Amino acid sequence: MTDTPKVAAARIEVARTRAALIETARELQLRLQPKTLANEAWEKAKEKGADLAEDAVDAVRKRPVAVGGVVAALTMFLAREPIKDAAVKLYDAMTSSDEPKPPPAALETREKPVPKPTVRGRVRKSPAPARKTEKAT
Repeated sequence: MTDTPKVAAARIEVARTRAALIETARELQLRLQPKTLANEAWEKAKEKGADLAEDAVDAVRKRPVAVGGVVAALTMFLAREPIKDAAVKLYDAMTSSDEPKPPPAALETREKPVPKPTVRGRVRKSPAPARKTEKAT
């Protein structure tokens, strides 16, 4: 049995279409590999970052005073605690008298009262502490 020219042409067309479909499937496999997807995402992110940086530089060139004010305000906001501490120290230095003040550590060395021990909710009487006597030599 011989194929008619129409059947032969149809078989050739099917083989061509099948080859194109297989090639498309291979390309899709390559494009959907995690490594390829990650590389494409990284390249797009780099391009977007470069565009943003270029836009920022253009904005600074157009309005340098406004950008300087924003940067100064942001810096002051981030450094508000050290700035506050420095202002307090400066104020204290300008308003303090010539008498030196005791350091904070000296204030903490005072003896604190010791609470009395209790027994079942009642205060236990503890013996009086022994007094130290100085010997005259």
